[in-house]
Amino acid sequence: MEWGMLERRIVLLVGSPSGDSSVREALASEPFELVAAPESAALATLEERAIDAVVLETTAEAATTTALLATLQDRWPGLPVVIVTDDASPERIAEIVALGASDLLLRPVAAPQLAFAVRKALATAQKTAAAPPPPRAETGIVFGRSPTMQSLRELIDQVAPSTSTALVRGESGTGKELVARALHRLSPRVNRPFIKIDCTSLPETLIESELFGYEKGAFTGATAQKLGRVQLADTGTLFLDEVGELALPLQAKLLRLLQDREFERLGGKQTLRVDVRVIAATHRDLEGMVQKGEFRQDLFYRLNVVPLWIAPLRARRADVPELAAYFCEEVVKASGRAPVALSAEALKLLSSQRWPGNARQLQNFVERLVVLCRSGTISDADVKAELERPVRFATETGTVGADASGAPDGGPALALGEVVRSAERQALVRALEQAAGNRSAAARLLGVSRTTLYTKLEEYGLL
Repeated sequence: MEWGMLERRIVLLVGSPSGDSSVREALASEPFELVAAPESAALATLEERAIDAVVLETTAEAATTTALLATLQDRWPGLPVVIVTDDASPERIAEIVALGASDLLLRPVAAPQLAFAVRKALATAQKTAAAPPPPRAETGIVFGRSPTMQSLRELIDQVAPSTSTALVRGESGTGKELVARALHRLSPRVNRPFIKIDCTSLPETLIESELFGYEKGAFTGATAQKLGRVQLADTGTLFLDEVGELALPLQAKLLRLLQDREFERLGGKQTLRVDVRVIAATHRDLEGMVQKGEFRQDLFYRLNVVPLWIAPLRARRADVPELAAYFCEEVVKASGRAPVALSAEALKLLSSQRWPGNARQLQNFVERLVVLCRSGTISDADVKAELERPVRFATETGTVGADASGAPDGGPALALGEVVRSAERQALVRALEQAAGNRSAAARLLGVSRTTLYTKLEEYGLL
């Protein structure tokens, strides 16, 4: 057993009120970073930090230990847990072993014995994590029958075991996060953290502190040290959703992380190192942004090591029936209602639509069909009725009617009616003029996110 490979591992010591306080002393001389927490705070600590092993002290009277151990194995499968107890009954030992404990030691326990048990548990977990995942394991994605999605499935299987940075690209609603999670789930890091940050959900001033964390006193209100998403993802996967929204100064810091795996917390002087795989996603035209100076070319090359493209749903309509059937089944399961199925005619009608919102729009539409269905079958008449249900679009001259597919009242099945498109384009132009070209300000004027604004600007050729 190569003990050197276990250096700098983080061990969480979880103690019951009457636990043996000598456990910390027994491990103090080992090359571990020790973190202590009572049973009541164990789960919160595991959510905040990347823990490599748990030493759980318990007594015969500690009824909460079984529930805690079951939760650990359910939420953090593969996390090694060493039990220190004074209950040597065969029933108790069998129960703890059945719940997945790596080892069980009886008090009084000698320091070398405890250290060996922790080292052995860490080494076993490390070998298990390093083993390649089973081929064609469940990815959480319905790929469909189209050749483009089958090729994507094969590429995910090929790329997942590596540590290379991946860039998932495609329109909004195509399932980029699902692809990122599939890459993590099929990788050797499957039992390590998967940490996501949405680069559009936070103001530019907060993204840096969320990514890299900050030290106490770094700014007004920083009353305690905060770990960033980068550090929380150590040994696991960091998913940067909509990476094209990052401001240029933050792009430089992300580039350093990708190149050197180093960073500093906001307000800190210590350089920290992490072992993290980065997966990014965007719907933006990064090549065009590079040409305009809005995105760093060197960062683009670092992110685009392995590009994975997801085609829009309108380009792979053969996948619609399988996706719709899957969404229907999931809604039925979640609602607990009697089974509902889509008829062949209904699936054919769904496949004929453009679905500008891609799989996300189809999912929401199918959910509405299931909720409103009064029988066990959704017919093509049900689908047609929902497609023609009027939706009101607000414009400067009043409201414009459209059906659920985006076509004006009585008009053809277009993604958006010409009247609506004209009104939208006019609103975009006016907002940009009022904001003097500042796109963040224009988004605020329109009451939409920056992501939505950029999508519309691209759609109308205003970028």
